[in-house]
Amino acid sequence: MAQIIDGKALAAKLLETTSADVAEIVAGGGTAPGLAVILVGNDPASQVYVGRKISQCRKAGIRSVEHRLDAETPQEDLLALIDTLNADAGVHGILVQLPLPKHIDAALVLDRIDPGKDVDGFHPVNVGRLSTGTGGLVPCTPLGVMLLLDSVIEDYRGLNVVVIGKSNIVGKPVSMLLLEREATVTVTHIETRDLPDVARKADIIVAAAGAPHLVRGYWVKPGAVVIDVGISRVTDFDGTTRLVGDCATHELDHARAVTPVPGGVGPMTIACLLSNTVLAAKRSAKTIA
Repeated sequence: MAQIIDGKALAAKLLETTSADVAEIVAGGGTAPGLAVILVGNDPASQVYVGRKISQCRKAGIRSVEHRLDAETPQEDLLALIDTLNADAGVHGILVQLPLPKHIDAALVLDRIDPGKDVDGFHPVNVGRLSTGTGGLVPCTPLGVMLLLDSVIEDYRGLNVVVIGKSNIVGKPVSMLLLEREATVTVTHIETRDLPDVARKADIIVAAAGAPHLVRGYWVKPGAVVIDVGISRVTDFDGTTRLVGDCATHELDHARAVTPVPGGVGPMTIACLLSNTVLAAKRSAKTIA
């Protein structure tokens, strides 16, 4: 029977550490870390995500400021708001909730954020630092994936890893983090030939394709560790809906360890966002390199 890697429990531990860091900063006379969250429009899923992030901020003692803008907000107004937040010494992290309305250039908006306040880790400067192993803020989901893996793997050297999905948000950054650990990484995508055969060679599979139950049991060799980043809503024959991942988890009893969906990577993403905010605050105060 495969071990279930409990993302909720690991996220709770990380939030405890983050809360303790915030308390230490405040006790030392510093300003509590501040996170500004910008939501443009009324996308229901985005509103839920933002609500969760704000709730977790409060629990950790992080000051959160919400900026909810109309869907018709001009791009120039959004950029002006980011400029204001960049200049605000009380704001240590800036998060622009994606997706943005079609009339707004998401790349331009994300590039406008001060790299030191880019707690999502999407700015080209942070991407470059990640690719060269020279620091920077690491994207939250890939960072969460690594912490989940660290709970079951001590030494990555020489392990074969297959990353399914080459997105800038998960696939590419997590592959770079694994390369830094001396793993041998294969990044696959929609044009990869014989994907099941490629996957069967992996000691670790990170599935981030956004395709429900793509990874079947016969894709996974006995003893492999499987991290399921995907999350999709599917409708059963009786009309009920449920959340599923990229992996057919019910077929993975022969794996060493797997993450559930929900309750695996998701909680870690938010926990890592708050951890990044505290890290950004410490760097701003020059209390850490």
